[in-house]
Amino acid sequence: MSVNINGSTGVSLVQDGVIVDADIVTLAASKLTGALPAISGASLTGLPEPAELSTASGSAPSYSARAWVNFNGTGTVAIRESGNVSSITDNGTGDYTVNFTTAMPDANYSVVFGGIGGAPSGAQIMIGVKATGGVSTSSDLKTTTQLRINLSTAAPTYSVIDNTEISASIFR
Repeated sequence: MSVNINGSTGVSLVQDGVIVDADIVTLAASKLTGALPAISGASLTGLPEPAELSTASGSAPSYSARAWVNFNGTGTVAIRESGNVSSITDNGTGDYTVNFTTAMPDANYSVVFGGIGGAPSGAQIMIGVKATGGVSTSSDLKTTTQLRINLSTAAPTYSVIDNTEISASIFR
């Protein structure tokens, strides 16, 4: 059934204020007034989950960070901005624990670090996963729920330091 709505003929097939079993063929835009009712996002069901990122070009896959944080590591430690990071624990000079809001699927993730400030003039800083007793294969300090990081100056002193800006991004 086809119903024309043009402002002069009206609608003939209405049930409880709703046009039923009708196809609208012609509608004059000048006759449209009012606002559409708000709908709840809960009514959007059965939508598929996105399979992959669509912002990358080329054939190589694109992976997004599972967690990231930028924080002030001096004085009272404070998160500036973050994603999937619930808190930072200050364990002492140059020693921090990044706590994830949602756990990683396993501890086989990659971490990228960055830092600005805090080092003595001309000194380079090193940021990495903290190791127990100097051993670099420390699984207890890199888990699905947290990542413990360490900052120090580079050779020859290797002195632990706090830093004014520390960043970490976690990919898996």
